[in-house]
Amino acid sequence: MLRADDLVTIGVTARLAAVTTLVLLAAGTPLAWWLARTHWRGKVLVEAVVALPLVLPPTVLGYYLLVCLGPHGALGATLERFGGHHLAFSFAGLVIGSCLYSLPFAVQPMQAAFAAIGERTFEMAATVGAGPFDRFLTVALPLARRGILTACVLTFAHTVGEFGVVLMVGGNIPGSTRVLSMAIYDYAEALDHGRAAALSGGLLIFSMALLIVVYAVNRRFERIQV
Repeated sequence: MLRADDLVTIGVTARLAAVTTLVLLAAGTPLAWWLARTHWRGKVLVEAVVALPLVLPPTVLGYYLLVCLGPHGALGATLERFGGHHLAFSFAGLVIGSCLYSLPFAVQPMQAAFAAIGERTFEMAATVGAGPFDRFLTVALPLARRGILTACVLTFAHTVGEFGVVLMVGGNIPGSTRVLSMAIYDYAEALDHGRAAALSGGLLIFSMALLIVVYAVNRRFERIQV
């Protein structure tokens, strides 16, 4: 059975996933649009940086973030110099780590959706007086809605399941940085298989439900387009 501290952990996890998804939706959409449209030769370098978390061990990314965000790191020391506090072992640090670790799950689906829109579509919009920003808002975003939805769901679900980055950057502070993956690990280590199974089962059902929603909505979009 779940206890009050488990509900707090679920709340922290949901808040982290929601904030990460919103941040990456705001920052990742223009990045994905630029990657899909640019012909700059250095584009491959940007794409490699975006995709790096897919192959980089989470603990490696978490270590460098911990160094950077800690009291002696570039960002952490700068914040403390101006009267602030370093971001290691804080919820804000978790958000930064989660955004970097989930970046490819947000950008790549949207980039693919934007790239699939034919150039003639934008040319036709331009002929009726739509400027670049208008074409992005009224043409690109509606046509790429499947990719945007997929990006949001994958980002949220991926953030919920994070472990390595969370462990390195946030630690395991109850009510602040303790998330579901850490709670499951702690319960399994303590041989409390009942609570570990309850949380794991809940995450399994939640993840499956998200995927069903994505596939169902995408199937509906396909029928509408046909």
